[in-house]
Amino acid sequence: MRGRRRVAAVGAAAGLAVALTACAPALPESVVPGSAAVVGWSGEFTSANAAASPTRGNVDIAEAIRADFGDVIDGEFVADEGFGTVTITREDPFTVRYDLAEPVWSDGIPLDAADLLLGWAAASGHLPLEDEAQDGGEGADAEHRMPAIDEFARAIEVTFPQPIMQWQSAVSAPVPAHVVGARAFGLDDPMQAKQAVIAAIEDGDEQALESIATVWHEGFEITDGDDASGVLSSGPYTVDRIEASDDGQSVSLAPNPSYRGLESSKIARIDLVPPGDDPIAAIGDVLDVAQVAPTAANRAVIRELERTDHVIDIQHDGTMWALLLNPSGVFGQHAARTAFIHASPATAMSDGGAGEWTSAYTATTSMVSAPGSRTYDIVNEDSGFTETLGTPGDDPALEREASGHPAGTRVCVLYDRGSEFAAGAFNALRAVAADSGWSVADCGSDDFDAAVEQRDWNAVIARVPIPQSPDGIADQWGAQGAASITGDASAERDALIAQLARTPDVYEARDVTAQIEATIVRSAIAVPIAVNPRLSIIDRDVTGAAPRSGAEAPLTHGLTRWAVVQ
Repeated sequence: MRGRRRVAAVGAAAGLAVALTACAPALPESVVPGSAAVVGWSGEFTSANAAASPTRGNVDIAEAIRADFGDVIDGEFVADEGFGTVTITREDPFTVRYDLAEPVWSDGIPLDAADLLLGWAAASGHLPLEDEAQDGGEGADAEHRMPAIDEFARAIEVTFPQPIMQWQSAVSAPVPAHVVGARAFGLDDPMQAKQAVIAAIEDGDEQALESIATVWHEGFEITDGDDASGVLSSGPYTVDRIEASDDGQSVSLAPNPSYRGLESSKIARIDLVPPGDDPIAAIGDVLDVAQVAPTAANRAVIRELERTDHVIDIQHDGTMWALLLNPSGVFGQHAARTAFIHASPATAMSDGGAGEWTSAYTATTSMVSAPGSRTYDIVNEDSGFTETLGTPGDDPALEREASGHPAGTRVCVLYDRGSEFAAGAFNALRAVAADSGWSVADCGSDDFDAAVEQRDWNAVIARVPIPQSPDGIADQWGAQGAASITGDASAERDALIAQLARTPDVYEARDVTAQIEATIVRSAIAVPIAVNPRLSIIDRDVTGAAPRSGAEAPLTHGLTRWAVVQ
């Protein structure tokens, strides 16, 4: 039945089929011939350059077909030394060496300094689209020095204008330089194409850079009859086939025989297919792996899968639930915010929102880091949240009165009526806050995003991203943060965020992150409730599957560890 179901699953996506590899070279020795896994996937692969088009689907595929120096997981860098090493060679000026091991593109052409230089040029603004440049886009930073190239060692050395926190991931090789050079300049010889890319970047040749930029942004889009070189792989898998149907897009992955990473693929074929209307019911018949959100409706059926030895892996999805206060009106004074927070324990809201899924929601005390990370441990210890906000006073009602608010003071709380968790958390909040004399009014909305913008609420139960970088923290908590819900601003916080961005030492960065959190705690503007869970359901026939936490490539991370029981 296992073999039949895979044929059916792949054949169900009738419609456009684009073959992206012309022949099948010998499989790596680690691959079990004939093994296959079918994964429920709702993404769309539109570009083989996820750096230029970082949609969720493109990032998913890039995780499988692109090797790099490592990944940022829960805010911290996890190195992949099978691809190469990254080291700081000088503190002043801040200089980093990106040194490749021996990775090879799937057409047999080695990755080298040209690939890294191309990635650096794009990341530092040397390859804007023409209209972006004319409209005053960022463009190339004049302070960025041209990297020193060691072509023999396949390395580049980059001197940054200032130290940066995320120096390990600042340079990568998103696309093959020899393909870019061939398409930009009409060169057939891959080594000549690489040299042409290097020369254009080093010489600052505007016309040549415009040609490269066009290929960078547009040359790797996935369209009918796309050249197979556009989806060359440096990672453990290659894109073997794309199929489009009314249900969505399917992408088939095959092992990359040229991959030289630390761990090779074990499964001969992985099909990413539309999950269907009921992915849970499809486990064991159509799907081997699927991801779903926990709901009251699916608790019983997932519990039954657990009882029959299916793996239910729970990770956070890169977001958290929080109670955020509007620092005006009833909460214009710090004492009032503190009193309300003390009357609104996060555990009550989490339990009310989670229902039978309480164990799936991990509690958190941080707005800027993820539970389970080393940064979170330091933040939790140093931010002061537990002592000042997480522990209610002896009498929250007296604290309310002392803040100048009589019993029955109305608090308009906005939440998303369409969210099961938010609705449950609101009901719990209303009940527990009433014990302290607060009158929580139902200001829920069916158009949550629009209602947030109106700012006619006193508090909001919202799901917000867990920041993965200083820019992410600034976006939510900086004075000019585009995603700020509370509007709370702090000159001290802005200075600390800027300091974090310039802090290359991981231990110092954790300390600075804790100081940023402390400014949020002192403002008494937010109550972290719990991280939002994502459930991965894994059939008994698949071993080694460990989807990662966060928003980026949760399914396709770690595919080399997957195996199929024969």
